Formats: sequence, structure tokens, C-alpha cells
Amino acid sequence: MTYLWGSMLLLGILYGGLTGNLQEVTEAVVSSAEEAVSLYIAMAGITAMWTGIMKIAENTGLVSQLAEKMRPVLKFLFPRLEPDSPAGHYISLNFLSNLFGISWASTSAGLSAMKELAVLEEKRKKEKTAQGKGEQLRTPPAASREMCTFLIINVSSLQLIPVNIIACRAKYGSVNPTAVVGPAILATAVSTAVAVIFCKIMDHRKGDS
Repeated sequence: MTYLWGSMLLLGILYGGLTGNLQEVTEAVVSSAEEAVSLYIAMAGITAMWTGIMKIAENTGLVSQLAEKMRPVLKFLFPRLEPDSPAGHYISLNFLSNLFGISWASTSAGLSAMKELAVLEEKRKKEKTAQGKGEQLRTPPAASREMCTFLIINVSSLQLIPVNIIACRAKYGSVNPTAVVGPAILATAVSTAVAVIFCKIMDHRKGDS
């Protein structure tokens, strides 16, 4: 990505210089930088509000109750994972944060979930070694089935409230910033359904190994 963005910037500057539009390029750089800072401030306010709401929900026990309700979902998506495990807890928090459109707040939970899943996979490998399947440890490190499923579902990310898009639309003067809620729910519901189907097909092909 560093090389890609760097090349795009250099090509834009070179093209502007060759076509005699270097002044316009300079003005665009300055105005874009100013716009980026302004947008960041607007997004920071909305982020703080939703993060605060989630913190209140967590302190009142609402998040824990919602995570409890997600046990059947976790059992369906991760049949080999105990819902009460630390990984299951972090996965629930990550899914809930994405569900309410605050994906930036789900980052820490997602990283913690991946860490716990890695620990669980290492434990499984040691158990296989103890059962006389030592060849399992000689394979290169790879993401486990649960890690792949979690990443795919996290990327598809069903959202009820697309906070990022609403904030951008409000920032740029949209008459009805929340008009995207319905289409966003439909689009993310379809993408999540496709992700779940894909994961289940791959799990079926791999079997229980």
C-alpha cells in the first residue's frame, strides 16, 4: 500500500507539472489536507458519542446480556468453540460493536479474539502431539478454521447503524443523512449471509480434521 499510494501521488504531481497545472495540484493538496482535518474532527465527535453509549451499555450489563443471547449464533458459526471461552467473549463484543456500526471500537476486541483463537489452536496441536500425531507440529503456522471464519464474518460486518456513512453524509450537508440505513442493512445482511454460507461450505469440505 505504501508503494501504491506513493506512486499515485508522484504520478499526480508529475502529470500536473507536465500539463502546466502544478498550481492546481498544490491548491488541491492544501484544500484536501484542510478538509481531512475537518472531517476527522467531525468523526471524532460522533465516535466519542457512540463509544460512550457502548461504555454505558457495558457498565449497566447490557452488553453482557446481549453477548449471552449470541451463544446460539456462536455455536452455529464456531461449532468447535466453547461460547464461554475468552475467545467467545471477545468475538461477541466484536460482533456487537460491528452490529451497531462502531467498527473502530471493535478493533481491540477483534485483536484479543484472534490472540485467544491462536492460543486455542496451539493447545489443540499439543493435544494431537500427545496422541501420537507429532507431524501436526511440523506444518507451517496457519490460521485455524475459527480464525478464518471470524475474519470473514468480521469483514462482511452486518450493521444496523452505519455510523461512518451517516457522519460523512451529515458533514457534507446531506438533507437526510440517515437515508442510507435501510440500504446499508440490506447490503450488509446479504454480504454476511454469503460469508456464512461460504464458511459453512468450506468447513464441510474440510471435514472435522
